Amino acid sequence: MTAGGDRRVLDGDPLAHRRWRAPREHGGVLIDPPVADLSTVIAANQLRRRSADYDVQGRSLRALAETGRQELVELARRYTSTYRNVASPTSGERLFLAGHQPELFHPGVWYKNFALSRLARDHGGVAVNLVVDSDTIKHVSLRVPGGALDSPIVESMAFDAAADEIPYEERDIEDRGLFDSFGARAADWIRPIVENPLLDEFWPLARGRAGATRNLGECLAQARHQLEGSWGLETLEIPQSQVCSLPTFHWFTAHVLAQLPRFRTVYNEAVNAYRRVNRVRSANHPVPNLAADGDLLEAPFWLWSSSAPRRRRLFVRRHSHGMTLTDRRRVEVEIPLREEGDATSAVEALAGLTAQGVKLRGRALLTTLFARLVLADLFIHGIGGAKYDQLTDELIRGFFGLEPPSYLVISATLHLATPTSSVMPDEMRRLDRELRDLEYHPERYLAGLHSWAGAPVDVERWLSLKARWLSTEQTRENGRERCHAIRAANEALQAWIEPRRRELARHRQESLRQLRSAGALTSREYAFCLYPADSLRENLLAFPGTTP
Repeated sequence: MTAGGDRRVLDGDPLAHRRWRAPREHGGVLIDPPVADLSTVIAANQLRRRSADYDVQGRSLRALAETGRQELVELARRYTSTYRNVASPTSGERLFLAGHQPELFHPGVWYKNFALSRLARDHGGVAVNLVVDSDTIKHVSLRVPGGALDSPIVESMAFDAAADEIPYEERDIEDRGLFDSFGARAADWIRPIVENPLLDEFWPLARGRAGATRNLGECLAQARHQLEGSWGLETLEIPQSQVCSLPTFHWFTAHVLAQLPRFRTVYNEAVNAYRRVNRVRSANHPVPNLAADGDLLEAPFWLWSSSAPRRRRLFVRRHSHGMTLTDRRRVEVEIPLREEGDATSAVEALAGLTAQGVKLRGRALLTTLFARLVLADLFIHGIGGAKYDQLTDELIRGFFGLEPPSYLVISATLHLATPTSSVMPDEMRRLDRELRDLEYHPERYLAGLHSWAGAPVDVERWLSLKARWLSTEQTRENGRERCHAIRAANEALQAWIEPRRRELARHRQESLRQLRSAGALTSREYAFCLYPADSLRENLLAFPGTTP
């Protein structure tokens, strides 16, 4: 794979407008900052963490990070070992993190996992992938191309029955028959285009995991991780729901809640600044501001119960003996937490929520804030996460008074198959220009055709009329007459260029069909399991090394 894209150092001006673009060419990759700079970046991140004396409800951020990193690795090792062999005891001074929803993402996203494993190996560290199961599952189907290479047809194929939009953490497989049959159905449909799709290897693993866990996200993520292990990747995985059970996360959460008025102010200021710099008008992008509802202040967490697993925004009410946490609908719990002082009692209360059937989960920015500031020596983002994490940088600066650790941006582009057509977008633009010329400049195609269509006198008369008006300077007095005369000449001349128009229209229609067919094959958005197994493995394992 070849490297490409913008490669800017990430420690620039706060909230500078940055653009990362996915490579267009097959096999292209984006790595920012370059691999050669990562030793320096990692060392700088480690130094920042080790010198972070910020007070987190009576504990230093440095001490909190040391404990949290140990908790994470141990929990990830235990979780991973439930479905996959964990190689020799995972150890190392450096901790590398990435994360994504447990969905069937495209290879450009999957590339992060391969980079994660390689970087941990080359830099003597531990690689942990966070499975973000607090996000809601929105689709239970994949777009699968079939038919033929020269005229592919893209079908939407379901791998489970539709259900309520609830977090992955709560979402079980609804239709096991539909799930089990998906691999064969999709592989049969795509095989005329992709002879050996990874589905043949991947879906049996997914079905195997479905026999061990009913959770849809776990089936897909654990099957993918098993496949990665067979390809030599040495990573651990852990669902975000379990990260949210770490004592360190509870302590961090207690601090954010205790300092919520200040946190909310900094958060909203950062969001508003991001919108100004990036010229975003929507109040919901990149994220909504944290709201206030009377004496309730919104915090950057989701809250729901096991009995009603529709996630809702968390609101907090402060009172003399602590705080009330509520979703303003079904859930309301009390925790003994004040703005100042030790958070031990609050941490115990937060740890006890699960036993009450209550789920408290960090939202996207809070999740990466905790991962980058407390856990990781290097966090790996895709393009979307990197853009939004400029907000996290501002939160770290504004709330914690610290310079944020740098992160790595990685993406890649792989095409599903090679189109049979050689038509390029430039050809479509040429045809459109010529068709427009036929409408507005028919004389260019009629010059010298003195006997065409059996009406030379009419042709010459209209050509002469248009030429005369074109050579006449437009004035206020003649402007309307001149415009109408030129338009009338253009319309009258259309009959004699109609054969050329029909020829160009047929050419354009066929070119458009070929371009659409090629686009169906060169989209980078298809699920990784649809790609040819051998070439996919070869490309994803080709992450640039940092050692000879």
